[in-house]
Formats: sequence, structure tokens, C-alpha cells
Amino acid sequence: MPQTPHIEKHFTSGDFVRDVVIGMSDGLTVPFALAAGLSGAVASSPMATRIIVVGGFAEIAAGSIAMGLGGFLAAKSDAEHYEQEKIREQREIQVIPEEEAREVREVLETYGMTREESQPVVEALRRRPEAWIDFMMRFELGLERPEPGRAVRSASTIAGAYVVGGFIPLLPYIILRAPQSGLIVSAIVTLAALAVFGYIKGRFTGAPSLRSASQTCVTGGLAAAAAFVLAKIIS
Repeated sequence: MPQTPHIEKHFTSGDFVRDVVIGMSDGLTVPFALAAGLSGAVASSPMATRIIVVGGFAEIAAGSIAMGLGGFLAAKSDAEHYEQEKIREQREIQVIPEEEAREVREVLETYGMTREESQPVVEALRRRPEAWIDFMMRFELGLERPEPGRAVRSASTIAGAYVVGGFIPLLPYIILRAPQSGLIVSAIVTLAALAVFGYIKGRFTGAPSLRSASQTCVTGGLAAAAAFVLAKIIS
């Protein structure tokens, strides 16, 4: 009887999605909060819309650069940390191989293997130094080898997502050219975008989609409301 081939589906783009989430969530929230705050502060000014739009564009430019640079430095730091730990493991395998072999057995025992069962694995790894190092990096230290070019991709993804997210709350001000109506439409459009983004993020990451959507909406709404009220009080 023919059997249906088993096909496993795993989500393998975690780093990319994480970068998009970081950039898009901040890109939607921060310019939205800034525009709401400026709407409360300069609503009576004849140049209100221009101030809001120019301020929003400036924030998008500065925010995307800062967020992209942060992603670049974080990825570079991860790569440097991995290389430092790899050098340390290489040295320990050469200098204290018995101690490292004991650590391999301890790792395997956490998976339920007995000393007798783990011994052939230990001996096999000792004959393959590179595989031994990789085993220690993965299972002792919990470190995965960073992908080449990860830092640049992370920076560009975060910055690009921030720019895309940042334009959404500003578009109503650009189109309507009225701060009060722009604020209302911006709030509706941005909260809807946050809900859709949160829902999609939940589907990709495995989190409950509706809860993810509500969390992003509440976070963005509270940030914008706080900025608007504070600007009103100060002005």
C-alpha cells in the first residue's frame, strides 16, 4: 500500500521576521505617537500640518538610521561572541580533552542517555574535532553559527521596515492637510495597521494571532494617547 510522504513544515526565517517585527512595530508606533503629540501641541498654528509632516519625516529618518545601526551592532556583537567562544572551545578541546568529554556526557545525559550509551558518541566526537566544537557550541553554550552577512541584512531589514511603518501614520496628514482630521484618520489607519501587523506576526511566530493583534494595538494606542495628552498639557 503506497504511503503518503511525510513533509515537515518548519518556520526557518526567524531572524528575518524578528527584524521586520522590530522595525515595523517601532516604525508604526513612534512616528504615530510623535504626530499625535505634535497635533496636540501645534493644532492652532497655521503651519501645523507642515510642522507635523516635517517632524514626522525627520523622526523616520533618524529612527530608521538608529534602529538599523542598532541591529547591525547587535548582529556584529553576536558574531564576535560566537567566534570568541569557538576559540575558547578549540583551546579547551586541545588542553583539557577529558574535561570536555565529561561535559559531552553530561549534555547527553540530560537527554536520558546513560554513560554507556553516550560513550560511543563521545569517542566519535573526539575523532572529529570540528564536529566536537560544533556540538559544544550548540548543546553546551546554546550558540548557533551566525549567517554570513547577517549584520548588514539585519540593519537594512530593520531600517526598511521602520520607514514603511513610519509612513503609514503620516499619510493622512499629507493627504488631508488638516491636523485634527489628520489625527483622527491617522489613528484609525495606524491602529488598523497595527492590528493587521500583530495578527500576521502572530501567525508567523506561532503566538495567538488575536492576542498579538490586540497587544500591538494597545501599545500603539497608549503611546499616541500619552504623547497627545502630554503635549496638550505642556502647550
